[in-house]
Amino acid sequence: MILYAINLLMAIVWAAVTGSATLLNLVFGFVLSTFTLGLIREQVNGTGYLTRSFRVAALAWLFFVELAKSAWKVAVMVVSPTVDIKPGIFAYPLTVTRDFEITLLANLITLTPGTLSVDVSEDRKTLYVHAIDCSDPEAARRDIADGFERKIREAFE
Repeated sequence: MILYAINLLMAIVWAAVTGSATLLNLVFGFVLSTFTLGLIREQVNGTGYLTRSFRVAALAWLFFVELAKSAWKVAVMVVSPTVDIKPGIFAYPLTVTRDFEITLLANLITLTPGTLSVDVSEDRKTLYVHAIDCSDPEAARRDIADGFERKIREAFE
């Protein structure tokens, strides 16, 4: 996180040195400083900075893909002539441990159509999730574990 702040600072310094504070110049300064920090990452103890950036981008991409898929799934449920859904709440065992990771996972689940994070257990080991179609809770658990939770662990651990 410190390297990100340094990257932002270097982009601002770039804009000040060049005398142009346009968005394009700030983005160029950010990309240039990212490349520079990538070259000297061993000296500044930031071996995972670029890797983490790509992993966070992969998590964002996964979210948008899941958002589109579940929005389509909910839309099909809504317009179908027969309502064949089995709403329910299931317990999801968490493997992420930090508050930030649990909150991020709960928010990603809530923002995905058809699911809603209800509660986290007192010991922070279980997340309760409401699903519009809970006919196969094991498949839902597997989807969360292989999708959002795996990408969160990759990006932030």
